[in-house]
Amino acid sequence: MEEFDLIQHAKSGDLDAFNQLVLAYQGQVYNLACRMLSDHMAADDITQNTFINAHRHIKSFRSGSFRAWLLRIAANQCYDELRRAKRRPTQPLTHVDMESGEEFDDPVWLADDGELPEDFLQSKELEAAIQRCIDQLKANFKAMLILIDIQGMDYKEASSVSNTPIGTVRSRLARARDKVQKCLQGIGELLPVKYRLNHGSRR
Repeated sequence: MEEFDLIQHAKSGDLDAFNQLVLAYQGQVYNLACRMLSDHMAADDITQNTFINAHRHIKSFRSGSFRAWLLRIAANQCYDELRRAKRRPTQPLTHVDMESGEEFDDPVWLADDGELPEDFLQSKELEAAIQRCIDQLKANFKAMLILIDIQGMDYKEASSVSNTPIGTVRSRLARARDKVQKCLQGIGELLPVKYRLNHGSRR
Protein backbone atom coordinates (compact mmCIF):
# COMPACT_ATOMS: atom_id res chain seq x y z
CA MET A 1 0.00 0.00 0.00
CA GLU A 2 1.34 3.46 -0.90
CA GLU A 3 2.06 5.94 1.88
CA PHE A 4 -0.86 8.17 0.87
CA ASP A 5 -3.23 5.22 1.19
CA LEU A 6 -1.73 4.21 4.54
CA ILE A 7 -2.31 7.73 5.84
CA GLN A 8 -5.92 7.76 4.66
CA HIS A 9 -6.58 4.37 6.24
CA ALA A 10 -4.89 5.50 9.47
CA LYS A 11 -7.11 8.58 9.53
CA SER A 12 -10.08 6.23 9.36
CA GLY A 13 -8.89 4.36 12.44
CA ASP A 14 -6.97 1.52 10.77
CA LEU A 15 -4.32 0.69 13.40
CA ASP A 16 -2.49 -1.74 11.10
CA ALA A 17 -2.02 1.04 8.54
CA PHE A 18 -0.69 3.38 11.21
CA ASN A 19 1.69 0.69 12.48
CA GLN A 20 3.15 0.41 8.96
CA LEU A 21 3.85 4.13 9.06
CA VAL A 22 5.49 3.67 12.45
CA LEU A 23 7.75 0.96 11.05
CA ALA A 24 8.68 3.16 8.11
CA TYR A 25 9.72 6.16 10.21
CA GLN A 26 10.56 5.06 13.74
CA GLY A 27 14.26 4.78 12.93
CA GLN A 28 14.46 8.35 11.66
CA VAL A 29 12.52 9.71 14.63
CA TYR A 30 14.76 7.82 17.06
CA ASN A 31 17.91 8.95 15.24
CA LEU A 32 16.85 12.60 15.45
CA ALA A 33 16.07 12.31 19.16
CA CYS A 34 19.34 10.50 19.87
CA ARG A 35 21.38 13.17 18.16
CA MET A 36 19.46 16.01 19.78
CA LEU A 37 19.54 14.62 23.32
CA SER A 38 22.48 12.17 23.37
CA ASP A 39 20.42 9.98 25.66
CA HIS A 40 19.13 6.61 24.49
CA MET A 41 16.39 6.31 27.10
CA ALA A 42 15.15 9.83 26.44
CA ALA A 43 15.21 9.12 22.71
CA ASP A 44 13.07 6.03 23.29
CA ASP A 45 10.57 8.16 25.19
CA ILE A 46 10.55 10.86 22.51
CA THR A 47 10.01 8.24 19.79
CA GLN A 48 7.12 6.65 21.64
CA ASN A 49 5.50 10.01 22.45
CA THR A 50 5.95 11.22 18.88
CA PHE A 51 3.90 8.35 17.50
CA ILE A 52 1.33 8.60 20.28
CA ASN A 53 0.83 12.27 19.39
CA ALA A 54 0.88 11.50 15.68
CA HIS A 55 -1.84 8.89 16.14
CA ARG A 56 -3.97 11.28 18.16
CA HIS A 57 -3.63 14.11 15.66
CA ILE A 58 -3.24 12.32 12.34
CA LYS A 59 -6.56 13.72 11.10
CA SER A 60 -4.95 17.16 11.23
CA PHE A 61 -2.33 16.12 8.66
CA ARG A 62 -3.50 17.50 5.32
CA SER A 63 -0.73 17.29 2.75
CA GLY A 64 2.99 17.66 2.22
CA SER A 65 5.74 15.48 3.64
CA PHE A 66 4.51 13.05 6.27
CA ARG A 67 8.11 12.50 7.35
CA ALA A 68 8.54 16.24 7.91
CA TRP A 69 5.30 16.32 9.91
CA LEU A 70 6.47 13.47 12.16
CA LEU A 71 9.95 14.91 12.64
CA ARG A 72 8.48 18.31 13.49
CA ILE A 73 6.57 16.63 16.32
CA ALA A 74 9.75 14.88 17.46
CA ALA A 75 11.91 18.01 17.19
CA ASN A 76 9.44 20.07 19.22
CA GLN A 77 9.51 17.43 21.94
CA CYS A 78 13.31 17.47 21.90
CA TYR A 79 13.32 21.25 22.28
CA ASP A 80 10.92 20.94 25.22
CA GLU A 81 13.10 18.29 26.84
CA LEU A 82 16.28 20.34 26.40
CA ARG A 83 14.60 23.39 27.91
CA ARG A 84 13.15 21.36 30.77
CA ALA A 85 16.24 19.40 31.72
CA LYS A 86 18.94 21.71 30.35
CA ARG A 87 20.67 18.46 29.54
CA ARG A 88 24.44 18.45 29.07
CA PRO A 89 25.34 15.06 27.54
CA THR A 90 28.27 13.20 29.01
CA GLN A 91 28.10 10.03 26.88
CA PRO A 92 28.55 10.46 23.12
CA LEU A 93 26.56 8.31 20.74
CA THR A 94 28.62 5.98 18.61
CA HIS A 95 26.10 3.54 17.15
CA VAL A 96 24.07 5.80 14.84
CA ASP A 97 25.27 5.86 11.23
CA MET A 98 26.46 9.21 9.93
CA GLU A 99 24.69 10.17 6.70
CA SER A 100 24.91 13.21 4.45
CA GLY A 101 22.42 14.56 1.93
CA GLU A 102 23.24 13.99 -1.73
CA GLU A 103 22.10 17.50 -2.70
CA PHE A 104 24.86 19.24 -0.78
CA ASP A 105 28.63 19.36 -0.61
CA ASP A 106 29.56 17.07 2.23
CA PRO A 107 31.36 18.84 5.08
CA VAL A 108 34.93 17.63 5.24
CA TRP A 109 34.36 16.26 8.74
CA LEU A 110 31.56 14.01 7.45
CA ALA A 111 33.46 12.68 4.44
CA ASP A 112 33.23 8.92 4.02
CA ASP A 113 35.28 7.21 1.36
CA GLY A 114 35.08 3.79 2.96
CA GLU A 115 37.45 2.34 5.52
CA LEU A 116 39.78 -0.58 5.99
CA PRO A 117 39.31 -2.87 9.01
CA GLU A 118 42.31 -1.32 10.77
CA ASP A 119 40.64 2.09 10.47
CA PHE A 120 37.51 0.99 12.33
CA LEU A 121 38.59 2.04 15.81
CA GLN A 122 39.81 5.40 14.59
CA SER A 123 36.54 6.02 12.76
CA LYS A 124 34.57 5.27 15.93
CA GLU A 125 36.76 7.68 17.88
CA LEU A 126 36.19 10.28 15.17
CA GLU A 127 32.42 9.83 15.27
CA ALA A 128 32.46 10.15 19.05
CA ALA A 129 34.49 13.35 18.74
CA ILE A 130 32.06 14.73 16.16
CA GLN A 131 29.11 13.95 18.44
CA ARG A 132 30.79 15.73 21.35
CA CYS A 133 31.19 18.80 19.16
CA ILE A 134 27.56 18.60 18.00
CA ASP A 135 26.46 18.39 21.64
CA GLN A 136 28.05 21.79 22.28
CA LEU A 137 25.82 23.53 19.73
CA LYS A 138 22.73 25.47 20.70
CA ALA A 139 19.56 23.50 19.98
CA ASN A 140 18.54 25.49 16.88
CA PHE A 141 21.95 25.08 15.24
CA LYS A 142 22.19 21.44 16.28
CA ALA A 143 18.82 20.71 14.71
CA MET A 144 19.83 22.13 11.32
CA LEU A 145 23.04 20.13 11.23
CA ILE A 146 21.29 16.91 12.25
CA LEU A 147 18.41 17.31 9.81
CA ILE A 148 20.59 18.14 6.80
CA ASP A 149 24.02 16.57 7.31
CA ILE A 150 22.91 13.47 9.23
CA GLN A 151 19.27 12.88 8.31
CA GLY A 152 19.98 13.83 4.69
CA MET A 153 17.17 16.36 4.24
CA ASP A 154 17.23 19.16 1.71
CA TYR A 155 16.79 22.76 2.82
CA LYS A 156 13.08 22.83 1.99
CA GLU A 157 12.23 19.80 4.11
CA ALA A 158 14.44 20.98 7.00
CA SER A 159 12.60 24.30 6.78
CA SER A 160 9.27 22.47 7.05
CA VAL A 161 10.39 20.35 10.01
CA SER A 162 11.78 23.31 11.95
CA ASN A 163 9.12 25.80 10.82
CA THR A 164 12.00 28.10 9.88
CA PRO A 165 12.55 30.16 6.70
CA ILE A 166 14.97 28.57 4.23
CA GLY A 167 17.33 31.53 4.53
CA THR A 168 17.55 30.98 8.28
CA VAL A 169 18.09 27.25 7.72
CA ARG A 170 21.06 28.02 5.46
CA SER A 171 22.50 30.51 7.93
CA ARG A 172 22.15 28.23 10.94
CA LEU A 173 23.60 25.28 9.06
CA ALA A 174 26.63 27.30 7.96
CA ARG A 175 27.26 28.50 11.51
CA ALA A 176 26.77 25.00 12.92
CA ARG A 177 29.25 23.51 10.44
CA ASP A 178 31.76 26.26 11.22
CA LYS A 179 31.46 25.70 14.98
CA VAL A 180 31.89 21.93 14.63
CA GLN A 181 34.91 22.34 12.37
CA LYS A 182 36.52 24.72 14.88
CA CYS A 183 35.71 22.30 17.68
CA LEU A 184 37.38 19.46 15.78
CA GLN A 185 40.58 21.46 15.46
CA GLY A 186 41.11 20.84 19.14
CA ILE A 187 41.16 17.04 18.72
CA GLY A 188 43.25 16.88 15.57
CA GLU A 189 45.16 13.83 16.78
CA LEU A 190 42.00 11.77 16.28
CA LEU A 191 41.43 12.91 12.72
CA PRO A 192 42.74 11.16 9.62
CA VAL A 193 44.59 13.57 7.35
CA LYS A 194 41.56 13.89 5.03
CA TYR A 195 39.46 15.25 7.91
CA ARG A 196 41.85 17.95 9.04
CA LEU A 197 40.68 21.45 8.29
CA ASN A 198 44.13 22.63 7.21
CA HIS A 199 44.52 19.78 4.73
CA GLY A 200 43.45 20.67 1.20
CA SER A 201 40.16 22.25 0.23
CA ARG A 202 36.60 21.14 0.92
CA ARG A 203 34.94 19.01 -1.70
